[in-house]
Amino acid sequence: GAQVEYFRDHLADEDALAERLKDFDVVTCMRERTAFPRSLLARLPQLRLLVTTGRRNASFDITAATELGIVVAGTGGAGEGPTELTWGLIIGLLRHIGEEDQRTRQGNWGTTIGVGLKGKNLGLLGLGHIGSLVARVGNAFDMNVIAWSQNLTAQRAAECQATLVDKDTLFRDSDVLSVHLQLSDRSRGIVGARELALMKPTAYFINISRGPIVDEAALIDVLQRGAIAGAGLDTVNVEPLPKDHPLQKLPNTVLTPHLGYVTEESYRVFYAGVVEDIRAFASGEPVRVVNPEVLESPQLKGPQ
Repeated sequence: GAQVEYFRDHLADEDALAERLKDFDVVTCMRERTAFPRSLLARLPQLRLLVTTGRRNASFDITAATELGIVVAGTGGAGEGPTELTWGLIIGLLRHIGEEDQRTRQGNWGTTIGVGLKGKNLGLLGLGHIGSLVARVGNAFDMNVIAWSQNLTAQRAAECQATLVDKDTLFRDSDVLSVHLQLSDRSRGIVGARELALMKPTAYFINISRGPIVDEAALIDVLQRGAIAGAGLDTVNVEPLPKDHPLQKLPNTVLTPHLGYVTEESYRVFYAGVVEDIRAFASGEPVRVVNPEVLESPQLKGPQ
């Protein structure tokens, strides 16, 4: 039988992490909370299989894993959780829910005026699986849904009941702009000072995708100056967000700790997939392999 150990604490120190994991053949991780760079992978001589919950993991050095003969596998995921959180952030911002909760508890009854959604322009930077679900809800709120990404076609946009526009129009016309891109070399920093400067002073910015897609310093600047109305952020550049980070001091933000995928339903999908990945690897027929080229490598560390 296999020996299974669970670790609930987060180790940021690489030396401590290497010492903890050096004897394991299989390691599974909850999303991107723990980084596995080349320097760490090289210190795990027993590691044969590295499993991430979800389909991909930007904190894994996939190239290094392949060169070291380590199979990396993923699991299925559920797009409903991120979609729901997107709308939670939008409505929380526009209706001042967090602020009104605090004021109500202090005895101040009804002190802000919210903004409605009907007839507003919902801009989607990315119209993949999650973006399309967000678009569906936007249409239910009778919003005008516009979208752009580097590969988006007018046909795909129309299928999602959205209108394809160019990038500048997306930022200039959106009342709510929500980011739904994967982090890649192409998308890193795609939202910069120039794009944010195009936004209306009454517009809101939402990011549940990945922090590095956005120039964080530029976003902080427009929020501090009131150049946009506010931002709802589930992802930032450095996670966990430091206590002294400038975003912590901005009243026109709603911040959540990367909760998009954190639902009971997602966890059931994740961990059923983890067990399936391990069983398949042990049987010599790995599934959902992120780095399939490793299977043909002479460096492959197969099951014992």
